[in-house]
Amino acid sequence: MNNGSQFEGEYPPPDAPAVSTDPPGSRPRGPPHRRSGETFDQHAGVRAGPVEGNTMSSMSVPWWAWLALTAAIAAMLAIDLFLHRDNHVIGFREAATWSAIWIAAGLAFGVVLWLWQGDEAAGAYYAGYLIEKALSVDNVFVFALVFTYFAVPAAFQHKVLFWGVIGALAFRLVFIFVGAGLLEAFFWTAYVFGAFLIWTGWKMAFQHDAEMHPDRNLVVRLVRRVVPTDARYHGDKFFTRIDGRRVATLLFVVLIAVEATDLIFAVDSVAAILAITTSTFIVWTANAFAVLGLRSLYFCLAGLLRRFVHLHYGLAFLLAFAGVKLILSETPVGKLPIPLTLGVIVATLAVSIGWSLAATRGTPTRSTVRTPTDR
Repeated sequence: MNNGSQFEGEYPPPDAPAVSTDPPGSRPRGPPHRRSGETFDQHAGVRAGPVEGNTMSSMSVPWWAWLALTAAIAAMLAIDLFLHRDNHVIGFREAATWSAIWIAAGLAFGVVLWLWQGDEAAGAYYAGYLIEKALSVDNVFVFALVFTYFAVPAAFQHKVLFWGVIGALAFRLVFIFVGAGLLEAFFWTAYVFGAFLIWTGWKMAFQHDAEMHPDRNLVVRLVRRVVPTDARYHGDKFFTRIDGRRVATLLFVVLIAVEATDLIFAVDSVAAILAITTSTFIVWTANAFAVLGLRSLYFCLAGLLRRFVHLHYGLAFLLAFAGVKLILSETPVGKLPIPLTLGVIVATLAVSIGWSLAATRGTPTRSTVRTPTDR
C-alpha cells in the first residue's frame, strides 16, 4: 500500500516529520501560527477557507512593473513641478482640478490591477487607497497648523508640500518593506502592529484637540541645532547666503516640521494597509496614489477644516478596526473578507462626514490657528 495515498485529497495534508531548517532565534511556530515557508496572507487564507491560485502576498510582480510604476510616479511629479514652477497662490478651482486628476489616476490604476491580478488584488488596493485617502485629511489639518504657526506665505506653501510629498513617499516605501518583512518573518508582529493601531485610534478619538507646537518637535530642534538657520523667509529659498555663510531659511525649518509630522502619519497609514495585505506592490501603490494628491487635497480642504468636527472619530474607528483585523489574522478567525473591509471603510467615512456636515451647518468654513505672536 502506498503510504502517501491515505492522505490523498486531504487539506491541509499532515506535516511530515522533518528537521527544522529555521535559524536559531527565529519565530516560534505553534497552533494556530504559520507553518514553515507559509506567508502571512497564505496562512490567513487557509484559516478562512481554501484559496485558489496565488495569494496577494505571493502574487508575481515582475521587475518591469516596479520600474514602470516608478517611472510613472516620477513623470507625474515632474509634470506637477513644471506646471507649478512659478510661485502663486493656488485657488480652490485649480486645486479641485488637480485633486480630480490624482483621484482619477488612483482609481484607474485599480482597474489596471483588476485586469492584471484579479478582483482580490484590486479590492485590497481600493481598501488601502481609501484608508490612506481618509487619513490624508488629518495630514491636511496638521499641515494647516504648521503653516499658520510659522506664518508661511500662501505663495510658498505649494513648494513645501511638493517636497513634503516626495519625503512622504520615501518614508512610506521604507516602512512598507520593513513592516511587510516583519509580518512575514515573525507572527507576533501582527499583535504589536495591531495593538499600536488600536492605541493610535484611541489617541486620535480622545486627544485630537491637544495643542500642537511644531517648533518644539524633536526633529525640528535637532535640525536647528545642527544646521545654521535664519529665522526669516528669503522668498521660496530653502537655503541662502548671509555674510558669505550658507544658512537654512525659515522655509526649510517648515519643510522639516512637515516631514517630521508626516513621519508619524506614515507609520499609522502603512500599518493600517498592512492589516489588509502584505503585498508590498499593492501597499506601495495604494499609498503612492493617495499621497500624490495630498498637496491638491490640502488646498481644497484647508478652508473647510472647521466643518469636519467629527471626522476624527471615523478615522479613529478605522485605525482601531485595522488593528483588530491585524490581530485576528493570527488567530483561527483569519483575515476578514476584503468586501467586508471595503464596506466598513465606506460606511464609516460616510457616517462621520455626514455627521460633521450636519453638525456644522451654517458654521464659517475658515479655520483659525494661533500664531506664535498670539501666545
